[in-house]
Amino acid sequence: MMSFFRLVMLFAVLALPSALHAELAVGTRAPQFTTQGALAGKEIPVDLRAALRRGPVVLYFYPKAFTQGCTLETRAFAEAHDQFAAAGATVIGMSADDLPTLRRFSTEACRDKFAVAVATPDIISAYDVHLRREGMPAGMASRTSYVIAPNGHIAFVHSDLDYRDHVRLTLTAVESFKRARK
Repeated sequence: MMSFFRLVMLFAVLALPSALHAELAVGTRAPQFTTQGALAGKEIPVDLRAALRRGPVVLYFYPKAFTQGCTLETRAFAEAHDQFAAAGATVIGMSADDLPTLRRFSTEACRDKFAVAVATPDIISAYDVHLRREGMPAGMASRTSYVIAPNGHIAFVHSDLDYRDHVRLTLTAVESFKRARK
């Protein structure tokens, strides 16, 4: 049987050419982190290692809360939350926004479904998701979605400022992971 990593890599190579230009490669060990976040308007600690103990993690970086694309992307993740949960995945949104902003965003855009967390400069650097676009302020994260397997390795990555495919593609990767583990 084809391993999950080989299946995801094949899927990325054949179907997702944009994944080839992603910041961290499939198979790379995901940098561990702890940071502050918010869920349902309440401050919470966010620890990647702890989240991975429960199953795969969808870690998606976005540039700025309450902007049109980021809000639409986050609402799409909220709408698909039950499908991610059924596949055993935890969704965590990451941006350089401050904690008060993320508390509001966790309720208004995330609809209390999943945590959003502060992507510190160290986390942005570790995941190499600096938004490098003329006219954009320094320190913002690019729009990059990772699926991280419970063993801590990146199993899938999609990096594109267009938010529309992030939810569909990460959900497909998580569901493939679930099928491969059966």
